[in-house]
Amino acid sequence: MQAPPATTIQMDPNQEPQFRDLESKSLNGFLGLGLHLLLSIVNLGLLISASLASLLLIITAPLWLIMWNSYVIVNPNEAVAVQFFGKYVSTLKTEGFRFFLNPLYHKSRISFKINNFESKELKVNDVNANPIDIAAVVVWRVFDAAEALFEVESYAHYVQIQSEAALREMATKYPYDAIEEKDIGGVSLSSGQDVIAAELQQSVQARLSRAGIEVLEARISYLAYSTEIAQAMLRRQQASAVVAARSEIVKGAVGMVELALEQLSVKGIIELDEDKKATMVSNLLVVLCSETDTTPVVNTGTLYQ
Repeated sequence: MQAPPATTIQMDPNQEPQFRDLESKSLNGFLGLGLHLLLSIVNLGLLISASLASLLLIITAPLWLIMWNSYVIVNPNEAVAVQFFGKYVSTLKTEGFRFFLNPLYHKSRISFKINNFESKELKVNDVNANPIDIAAVVVWRVFDAAEALFEVESYAHYVQIQSEAALREMATKYPYDAIEEKDIGGVSLSSGQDVIAAELQQSVQARLSRAGIEVLEARISYLAYSTEIAQAMLRRQQASAVVAARSEIVKGAVGMVELALEQLSVKGIIELDEDKKATMVSNLLVVLCSETDTTPVVNTGTLYQ
């Protein structure tokens, strides 16, 4: 009997998150201290009063104790998510000394400060199937406390995994460098840094928006060929550079020869037939295109000797 095929659950990226920040209502903490002091006076009066009032003290005394849980200090760039017996209620973002009317709230702090994350060096294949080592730096911060706390298990770990996944996906879409004919004129990982950074930021943001994370910047921090092909690719780059340099040298030499023949003809310094022109062109090209200094040979006879 064959086992039924396993089913996979895919998350819809366009699905609305279940939790979003709701503004929390609170009082000034010093006003809460005043209420707390007033309740202390009431409890003291009940303590020294008749027995009937002492029964009321059984209620007010525990209330006085648990009211100490109503105070909270919210630091700058920080938020406090409030839960009531496991149910999300609201998020307090007002900085300072605050007081909640409900002392049974459970409070979870979360920072809105900017964070840096640098991925480890990942080994991936570029669009030409060349293995490369790549890493990136992602600058991010939490902008929605409820999403960050309740939509994912650990938002910091979520940033790490999703950033590396987006980096792997992007690295497979572009070549390391524009070496092959099909890559010339396009975007490459090594030369199109601004375009790559913008696309990487958008890709990471699309993955992290569900967790209440805002991506401020994402940029490649390390890029190199893998060690197994680094030497071969270096020789290939050097060969391409030599070919490009030779091409420029030949273009310049041809232009100089053309200019020399034109000037000789215009000024009438010497009349050259086709054979003499061919000899002159050959000699000039050898001199101009040679990698080493040429040694001149003085001809003491005619041009045909």
